Amino acid sequence: MTALRPLFIFFLSALTLALAACGTTGGTAGARDGATIDAETQVATAYTLGSADRLRVTVFGHPDLSGEFEVDGTGAISLPLIGQMKAEGLSTAALENAISASLGNGYILNPRVSVEVINYRPFYILGEVGKPGEYPYTSGLTVQNAVAAAGGFTYRANKKVVHIKSIDSDREIAYDLTPSTVVKPGDTIRVGERIF
Repeated sequence: MTALRPLFIFFLSALTLALAACGTTGGTAGARDGATIDAETQVATAYTLGSADRLRVTVFGHPDLSGEFEVDGTGAISLPLIGQMKAEGLSTAALENAISASLGNGYILNPRVSVEVINYRPFYILGEVGKPGEYPYTSGLTVQNAVAAAGGFTYRANKKVVHIKSIDSDREIAYDLTPSTVVKPGDTIRVGERIF
């Protein structure tokens, strides 16, 4: 029995390495080659602010410094006292910290700031849908909801694969179209034609 133990450990290690190699090359290499990616493999990352996001900034104890602000085309918001502040590319928590630091630098003692997104930037849908165009984003949006908002699929639409280009990426990625295929603010969705 003890003579078989090293052989068993060797085979178990080889099997583990083989499975790990299959898991690491399948997703990303396939995406570069134009293969589709399952909706479950979409990476959920922290939302970063961008142009056309509308924010509610609350400075506790200072209602005159609080209000609603829109991220402009330069990626900044204009706040009372501190003026233009870069918001694009930041999370809401990072923007809270930046505003607190600016207000604490000679304006307010120990400022407490809250930032929340009240309107996200729109998403875009084109291709084989009834009404391609720009649509408002809502939290938890899926591709199926986006297609429904755009008048549904045309009769030529490929209902198995959808192509999504994220606002922070320079390339389009093909995803299997499932009920859980998510859309993020600023995404461009392209529904292609099916091959007859």
